[in-house]
Amino acid sequence: MKPKFISMALAAAAGIGLATPAVADTKVGLLLPYSGTYAALGNDITDGFNLALELSGRTGEFEIVREDTEVKPPVGLAKARKLVLEDEVDVIVGIVSSGVLGAVRDFVDGAQVPLIVANAGNDNATGDACSAYITRVSFSNAQVNRPMGTWMAEQGIKKVYTLAPDYAAGRQMIEAFTETYTAAGGEIVGGEYTPFGQTSDFGPYLANAKASGAEAIFVFYAGGEAISFVKQYGSFGKELPLYGSGFLTSSLYVNAQGEAAVGVTTSLHYVPTLDTPENNAFVEAFGAAYEGRTPSEYAVHGYDAAMTLMAAVDSGASDRETIAATLPQVKYVGPRGPLEIDPATNNVVQNVYIYETVMDGGALTQKVVGTVEAVRDDPKGCALQ
Repeated sequence: MKPKFISMALAAAAGIGLATPAVADTKVGLLLPYSGTYAALGNDITDGFNLALELSGRTGEFEIVREDTEVKPPVGLAKARKLVLEDEVDVIVGIVSSGVLGAVRDFVDGAQVPLIVANAGNDNATGDACSAYITRVSFSNAQVNRPMGTWMAEQGIKKVYTLAPDYAAGRQMIEAFTETYTAAGGEIVGGEYTPFGQTSDFGPYLANAKASGAEAIFVFYAGGEAISFVKQYGSFGKELPLYGSGFLTSSLYVNAQGEAAVGVTTSLHYVPTLDTPENNAFVEAFGAAYEGRTPSEYAVHGYDAAMTLMAAVDSGASDRETIAATLPQVKYVGPRGPLEIDPATNNVVQNVYIYETVMDGGALTQKVVGTVEAVRDDPKGCALQ
């Protein structure tokens, strides 16, 4: 099957009906956290996925089975096995934690069931542990952090202190930032990894950053930890400028951080204030469907996962093998901008936006200050061909 350019995102966001296959009976396993630190992320991904199906009038074509990973690798693996062996799903969509993705990788590959990764950025999954059955439509941990290292060095920031939770994503994101930042002439003067899901007091870590001689802090936190960290950073008086991965000030929870988030600059593949026809239509549709909420990057992950799956089905994919083979051929312009899958890695190729959280009219919003176009990862040992 030859690659096919599919421009569907705007049509779905605007509620325009899409072509429907004569016969479609696809069983989808949503494997996401619905409890624990990242429950809000799992719910937003689910909302984005459902919105794409509803706007295209195709909810009846897809049977959905939901399972909660609890953000625990052993639980995620057990639930993946259930979805494949008991529920006999045609495709799995989801996974938020990089640790969970690492845990399910070998099972998914061995069972030859397609997995559309709708969040987890584990670099290895589209690197040396890549699989023809794993396609990522979200981001890789390195992809959203490499541009920030170069950009910060170009702003004249010479010394940085780093912080992140101690698990796969935290380490990979800091390592990617460090690589480009030091290559551009910056110096990492210190850093720590905080116990994941167990750290409630970030005060000692902020004090260490201040004492290090750093000119700025670069961090990765998401979900509940991001809210706590930014609020405590604010209570420390914002003595050092704060930078990080965009998950730090996600629109999903930035309002819970309040004024502490103002001035924080981060990098990410989606910003809800992008002024494009595709994103404006998506933001309007999402708000109408979900009580005026602003869509987050997690909602976009779910939306694009559904869009990619529908495109694969429309191209003739009807079982695990053909879905897996067709998913990497899908590309279109959606809410985040141009989106395609790199055939060398099965990882998404996309823009990365650098933005500052600002207060405008009494509300927190995002101001884009830089764009790095068409960011793709090196194969890093991946051999799909």
